[in-house]
Amino acid sequence: METPENQPVRKRNGKQVSFEYKLFVIQQINNGQISLNYASKKYDISKSTIEYWMKKLTNYEQTNKGISKDDEIRTLKSKIEDLEGVKAFQQELIIEFESVTGEELSKKYLPEWLANEIQRKKKKLLK
Repeated sequence: METPENQPVRKRNGKQVSFEYKLFVIQQINNGQISLNYASKKYDISKSTIEYWMKKLTNYEQTNKGISKDDEIRTLKSKIEDLEGVKAFQQELIIEFESVTGEELSKKYLPEWLANEIQRKKKKLLK
């Protein structure tokens, strides 16, 4: 490719890095493992370049997910139901443990609201 004599040619001084490498650096920053400044020094990449990657790849990640709000809400509701089931199971185990040992450890070690909830369940079971 030829350029006219009087116009400067723009040089590329940057390194070629893979897409996966860019994602790796950005994920470390987004997860709070390292700061943008530290990533810039550690990987010898300018902050503006990393910010550019973040801007471009954030759009990529959003379009790549492709999940609608309704689907996301449905998924979250399902996870809540699962966690409620686990919570109920754990509370039943605590009640059983306290009845076997005779100690009320829930009042001592758990938050007050949770200990009260366990006590209410225990009273229902005793009726």
